[in-house]
Amino acid sequence: MTGYAAILLAGGAARRMGGVDKPARAVGGRPMLHRVLDAVADADQRIVVGSSGPLPRGVRTAREEPPGGGPVAATAAGLALLDPGTTTVAVLAADLPLLTTAAVAELRRALAACHSRDDPPPALDAAAAGPEDAPATAGPEDAPATARSEDAPATAGPEDAPAAWRETLDGRSAALACYVDGDGRRQHLCALWQVPALRSALDRLAATRGGSLDGAPVRGLLADVAVREVSWSGSGPPPWFDCDTDEDVRRAEEWTR
Repeated sequence: MTGYAAILLAGGAARRMGGVDKPARAVGGRPMLHRVLDAVADADQRIVVGSSGPLPRGVRTAREEPPGGGPVAATAAGLALLDPGTTTVAVLAADLPLLTTAAVAELRRALAACHSRDDPPPALDAAAAGPEDAPATAGPEDAPATARSEDAPATAGPEDAPAAWRETLDGRSAALACYVDGDGRRQHLCALWQVPALRSALDRLAATRGGSLDGAPVRGLLADVAVREVSWSGSGPPPWFDCDTDEDVRRAEEWTR
């Protein structure tokens, strides 16, 4: 047992695709949802929120309240199913067909480094900048070329940290690690959270909204939260690329060939 789980957010209206079941759309011959599930196959638990389609054995399902209540409400529904002892959880959109196990491992290493004895944690992000719902359409040529983080030990100090992590190494302990694209935009639904921090963030946000998370913005979770930003340093297309339109699906298909 690793204490690591994954919540996949498979709801949403997919208005720009005419209301289809977007996570069921095939890329490279497989549904996008199943490709994301493959990327977190090593998680102790995999929870899909909002899907009614067939799923691999062992994958649990939940439904946000109310149905269609958005990604924050869906995150809370998935969190409610986590086993005791789960310490970290990936929160992922289900339309990330280019996500890989290596890309998720990069987030896990980055967050673990924040909590090592010698590595000062990242700075507080009170502004919670960056629209969480903006589609990440950057191509691989936009991904910054940085040192490969697998070469850095999890207990490295700030002078040894990969350049992809270094910009946030002064401040509090990170609540989450998330990717940033080539323009510096945070990909909040391609992220790994410390479970206690995510619970606290959900509680704080609900308290500001009369106890409801219906329609709450993802960026609202980041108020007074320290974030470790991670630039993709691997080869291949950006793992955060999400498919909001038919054109996005076409581009993802090209990358998988």
